[in-house]
Amino acid sequence: MKNIIQSIAAIVLLSVTALLGLTAGVPTSHAEEAQASASVHATMHKTIEVDGLDIFYREAGPTDAPVLLLLHGFPTSSHMFRNLIPTLSDRYHVIAPDYPGYGQSSMPAVSEFEYTFDNLANVIEAFTGKLGISRYSLYLMDYGAPVGFRLAAKHPERVQSLIIQNGNAYDEGLREFWDQFKTYWKDGSETNAEALRKLLTLEATRWQYTHGTRQVESISPDNWLVDQTQLDRPGNKEIQLALFGSYASNPPLYPKWQEYFRQHQPPTLIVWGKNDLIFPADGAEPYRRDLKNLEFHLLDTGHFALEEEGAQISALIRAFLAKQTL
Repeated sequence: MKNIIQSIAAIVLLSVTALLGLTAGVPTSHAEEAQASASVHATMHKTIEVDGLDIFYREAGPTDAPVLLLLHGFPTSSHMFRNLIPTLSDRYHVIAPDYPGYGQSSMPAVSEFEYTFDNLANVIEAFTGKLGISRYSLYLMDYGAPVGFRLAAKHPERVQSLIIQNGNAYDEGLREFWDQFKTYWKDGSETNAEALRKLLTLEATRWQYTHGTRQVESISPDNWLVDQTQLDRPGNKEIQLALFGSYASNPPLYPKWQEYFRQHQPPTLIVWGKNDLIFPADGAEPYRRDLKNLEFHLLDTGHFALEEEGAQISALIRAFLAKQTL
């Protein structure tokens, strides 16, 4: 009887082991594949030293896949791409850095680092060099446009395609919202600076995320609370004012960037929140003049279009990139 009981117990143990997909504690091939897939596609949070600065970045996807470089806007960081990255990382090597002074990257004082768009572009160029990235598609949003277009115009051979979301390259896109900046560019007095400081408050940050959206309740308050925490760090508002002033260097470069579009014709996807007052749809339309291989979508949302139309934007990106030879 004892032998029979032992045999039955052994059979039950083997059956349970098979059902659990385990053999002597070793995962089955399916479990191993799932674990490997999760490891590849999970978003990693990393930091690398670039020209004496610690540059934080989010990274996901196979390292041998085509690279998608995501460049964030103001006043946020790579945090704005937190939901997009996992939707693309099965097919693409997705990388999203924080600029100096933003997110988790180094924040040297304005006396220690020249906060200009030229310098931000230099840092991102050096960042891609450190990672060994020589070819990539660019996702450009807000400040990401003048940073990314500098890279594209300087190294057109590196850019495989463009994805532009509320990022300006035409005078038509600088409407009434920019009048206060143009005043500051002409006269950087404290009075004119104080007018721009209002854009660094919690109320203004929240407005950027919620204005023009169809359903405000769908936008997570985490967005403006995370960004405002960064803006409220000692010395950060001076950094933002420096970049407000440096934005004056971008419009004179618009003709150069437009010539890059006409000469190199990068495949381009426009996914633009049409209700944005900062970069209105007036700035999206002129891309049609210069780009022949263009997919153009105006979305019924605001400045941070990913927050309300993330699923649609992801689907459009996947369909667009699938057509490219990357």
